[in-house]
Amino acid sequence: MSRIGKMPVVVPDKVQVKIEDSVLRAKGPLGELSVHIPEGVSYNIQDDNIIFDRKDNNKKNRALHGLTRMLCANAITGVNTGFVRTLIIEGVGFRTEMKGTKLQLNMGFSHPILFIPPPGISFETPSPTTVKVKGIDKQVVGLVAAKIRAIRPPEPYKGKGIRFEGEYVRRKAGKTAAK
Repeated sequence: MSRIGKMPVVVPDKVQVKIEDSVLRAKGPLGELSVHIPEGVSYNIQDDNIIFDRKDNNKKNRALHGLTRMLCANAITGVNTGFVRTLIIEGVGFRTEMKGTKLQLNMGFSHPILFIPPPGISFETPSPTTVKVKGIDKQVVGLVAAKIRAIRPPEPYKGKGIRFEGEYVRRKAGKTAAK
């Protein structure tokens, strides 16, 4: 049995959940999301909990059991509190600023990079070297943060570049001077 799949999904008071035609729709204070529930996964709503189970024990249904439960839990969390991914910028002269809803990155290239957020995503820059990517869909928040990080990934010698908050960058020793 899947350890993640058998855990119940708790539905907060502010969130309304409907399951129709094997599609879970979660509506909360921040917006609305929907998740498709595959055929091999069954669900049961009890009070403020949703319990997922698999119909049989074949390999495909075992794989989808925990995945479906986690996607539904992320949708419920997203419409209730949302998701934030923080990026840290290191390097002399590397900085960011907001231009309306767009994010302008000065990353040592010959021109600044203007990053336009997809629908449902917003940026916040508490300092010139910190970017917060916010949204209700965890997958889209992570994808946008990864695209921003890919503009200038951290390099292993001085650690300059864009990294996720809490990310460890393995450092290498540089060349040593000949004596």
